Amino acid sequence: MMMGNILITGSSGFIGSFLVEEALKRDLNVYAGIRKSSSLAYLQDPRIRFAEIDFTDKEHIREFILEEQRKGIKFDYIIHNAGLTKAQKKEDFYRVNYTFTRNFVEALIESGNVPLKFVYISSLAAYGPGDPVSMKPVMLDDTPNPVDEYGKSKLKAEKYLQSLSDFPWLIIRPSGVYGPREKDYFVYFQTISRGMEPYIGYKPQILTFIYVRDLVRLILDATVSGVTGRSYFVTDGKQYDSREFAAITKKYLQKKTFRITLPLGLVGGIAFVMEKIFSVGGKMPTLNTDKFNIMKSTNWTCQVDGLQKDFNFRAEYDLDKGVKEVLEWYKKEAWL
Repeated sequence: MMMGNILITGSSGFIGSFLVEEALKRDLNVYAGIRKSSSLAYLQDPRIRFAEIDFTDKEHIREFILEEQRKGIKFDYIIHNAGLTKAQKKEDFYRVNYTFTRNFVEALIESGNVPLKFVYISSLAAYGPGDPVSMKPVMLDDTPNPVDEYGKSKLKAEKYLQSLSDFPWLIIRPSGVYGPREKDYFVYFQTISRGMEPYIGYKPQILTFIYVRDLVRLILDATVSGVTGRSYFVTDGKQYDSREFAAITKKYLQKKTFRITLPLGLVGGIAFVMEKIFSVGGKMPTLNTDKFNIMKSTNWTCQVDGLQKDFNFRAEYDLDKGVKEVLEWYKKEAWL
């Protein structure tokens, strides 16, 4: 039986709630890091202990850690999953994804409570897309080239962790994560459900995915492993083009669609204008230049060799199996 104390930040979110479930399955003592405003809808298990942490204040984090220590609790493992994927202002990405991470790590070091493993949940976005001409996958030894502020902020946090000596970090960079409870891909499924099949540009995107249940299993395996000081891209090991994604979705929704292809230049122009208009009110529109840079990139493939070698990881879900399961969940929950 595995025992130990694990703190999972961002526990109320999509990936975080699945991480909590997987950690409980492994008989770990789970502390769910949440905010005062967090929904606990997917954190109902009575074994969960809750930890309200204010990452804006390093002293608050330090006091929280020392208070737990006074109760005889030390976190053996930490999965830092809290982060910002959407922001009204670009600087918010750096405040949450970089500064909050740094505050957290410094508080751990300064309080003398460095865990056995600190797992940072980053993203393929921290490295950016692969070459659109050669279509070579992004490799671990490539120079990162993120194309949006979210990816740049994640990369900054990664570089901070990598600069530390005697700190047991591990970096996980998932590609597109989908599954029950997820709200971004859900919008795409909803669009297909309504009979529309939109594309940006005339060249298909080559995409990679990881189903949330596979991802959290890999993260927990990596967390309790003896591996530190390494980073990994995570996908299901396959590549899909954007039309294949649509075809699988249509098959399980039993829908016919009207295909719409918008020229890249038109979408880029709209994104630029929208961003300028919204910036007057200090806000960021859903379609912005960052989002456009992601959508126009055609190669989102990456190297995943180390996963099997280091953690004996093989995905149980490919896109077909995963989309089937997630659409069943959306229908059951009356999202679709």
